[in-house]
Amino acid sequence: MYRSLAVLGLTILGFLLHGPLHLEPASVAMAGATILVLVGRVSIHRALEEVEWGTILFFVGLFVVVGALEKVGLLGLAARLVVDLTGGNLIVTVLAVLWFAAFASAIVDNIPAVASLIPVVFAVARLTHPGVPDEVLTHLPDVLPLWWALALGACLGGNATLVAASANVVVAGAVARRGEKITFWGFTKVGLPITLVSLVVASVYLYLRYL
Repeated sequence: MYRSLAVLGLTILGFLLHGPLHLEPASVAMAGATILVLVGRVSIHRALEEVEWGTILFFVGLFVVVGALEKVGLLGLAARLVVDLTGGNLIVTVLAVLWFAAFASAIVDNIPAVASLIPVVFAVARLTHPGVPDEVLTHLPDVLPLWWALALGACLGGNATLVAASANVVVAGAVARRGEKITFWGFTKVGLPITLVSLVVASVYLYLRYL
């Protein structure tokens, strides 16, 4: 157990320092998993059996689809639509990203929602700041609120329904194994009002903090 905790601690530290170390988060995760297999007493075959291959393949397919949509220009079209609807107004755009990200997360899970919306937010930033390099674009003062809006919307939207976040599904499954049941509508009746209140608070915060 102590070995596992030590590896977990090092992995978390790697996630915190991956930027200064110029490492991808995926590299940190794979390194942690590899070290855990090497120092642990579980056979590699047993470890591989416990991997959620279906989930991994789902995300592989998702990122392929998102990349294809970006390549053919559909995400750019969506970004243009956002800019046209908001008139390029930063306040309206930020609030639109916040609430739409929450709505999308509540329906399709916040991880695929974010994966799909990141290129859209990037495209919106490019449209409002033409000619600015991407490495500079992400740090501009009037682009940063868009990323915070996406992060807050996806995170808070994950509380709205039972399928809005993977953690919700995991907990529901754990409860079901103990003879209890959390229904979709039972969860939504509690989660949705909390989410709406949280989004209002987040809207006020973004306005006061960045706009």
